[in-house]
Amino acid sequence: MTREAGTGPDGAASTDPAVPPPAVAVAAVTYDRPGELALLLDRLAAQSAPIRTIALVDSGTTPARDVVDAFDGPLDYLRSEANLGGAGGFAYAILAAVASGAEWIWLMDDDGHPEDERCLAELLSAAQEHRLDVVSPLVVATSDPTRLSFNFRINGLLTNDRATLEARGYLPNMVHFFNGALIRAEVFSRIGLPDMKYFIRGDEVDFLARVRRAGLRYGTLTSVAVRHPATWSEMKPIFGGFLTPVIPDGDFKRFSYFRNRAYLARKYRNPRWFGADVIGFPYYFLTQRDIGGLRAWFAAYSAGLRGRGFGPPPSS
Repeated sequence: MTREAGTGPDGAASTDPAVPPPAVAVAAVTYDRPGELALLLDRLAAQSAPIRTIALVDSGTTPARDVVDAFDGPLDYLRSEANLGGAGGFAYAILAAVASGAEWIWLMDDDGHPEDERCLAELLSAAQEHRLDVVSPLVVATSDPTRLSFNFRINGLLTNDRATLEARGYLPNMVHFFNGALIRAEVFSRIGLPDMKYFIRGDEVDFLARVRRAGLRYGTLTSVAVRHPATWSEMKPIFGGFLTPVIPDGDFKRFSYFRNRAYLARKYRNPRWFGADVIGFPYYFLTQRDIGGLRAWFAAYSAGLRGRGFGPPPSS
């Protein structure tokens, strides 16, 4: 990738105090969470590293104009009357953030926020040190910051213990999209934007697969964190934790997740993903004696395998 102004010879942030820091724009999405959005904007304003602008896409049923108007900082408010979902919202926000001329794009969901003011500066420093195209912080649970919101698999074992990850320092070739991921702007020119077809659940898996295929460098910095609500209740370990089916709450979330998983297994021709799904999900529903759940999984998963079931979400 080409070197940008304000960066060192590796294309990341320069440590020379005479060189201005690289321009960073935040790409954020919100949907009917005014309290969480206000907290996110407050934590972004407190960052020790400068932020050029915040591109905020609001797809909510009630516009977040009051929160936006109360924010004293650079913000590009992008109101969408259509519900774009997480995938479409991030695609819109990222495009606006890239258009600002920023060299790095920092992705934020409205229900998460940086844990402290060091987060962005440390991520930029790690990108320089490890010559990264993508770097993310840990994503820790809002309700219990000693645990991760999303599990990491280390040496084949799942863990959500923060201290375990912190003890390892930098984690190469591991990343969680999209909460707090810092991405070089050029990446989107190479691999494109999040695919709005997924709407919710699965867009981050598809994006990571494209990052890997492009041979980009990525990792996780464990010394900083973004706080985000945990998803522990959705995780259903079976076979001693060897497989962990995820069962979202709500019919539409379940349909989207199951459909998108099947579509991704087909798109990337990944027999490991397919095998884990066709064993794990039926086993879980059968052991729960949830025949209705099994039927719903089969309908959504088979639709995904056929590349069907996509389209506008329910009006609700």
